[in-house]
Amino acid sequence: MRLDQDLYLISMAARMLGMHPQTLRKYERLGLVQPSRSIGSMRVYSRDELERLRIIKRLVDDGGINLAGVQRLLSIAEIVQRIRPLVTNSREDALSGRDARRRLGQELDELLRMLGME
Repeated sequence: MRLDQDLYLISMAARMLGMHPQTLRKYERLGLVQPSRSIGSMRVYSRDELERLRIIKRLVDDGGINLAGVQRLLSIAEIVQRIRPLVTNSREDALSGRDARRRLGQELDELLRMLGME
């Protein structure tokens, strides 16, 4: 967490998102979000966490996806984000290309396992 970023208490975050604070607590229990804690142990949400919550809300409300599906999709998205620089780096730097391809293969294997396609 950067010290210069905007942070929002759970009540403000819930209001901004049109969600109930209890929903945000539930999402935290499920590991969908990880708000930071203030000195008084109050949950504080960064802009990145708010954006993640908007994505979750859109997947649930508009996509009709249950929370288990949301967890799976977010995990897949995290793998894709890890893969993206590997693909870029392997094109730009021939010396690190071998290592990048190996790591890319590992990430793709993990993705296939998550999808039950190994």
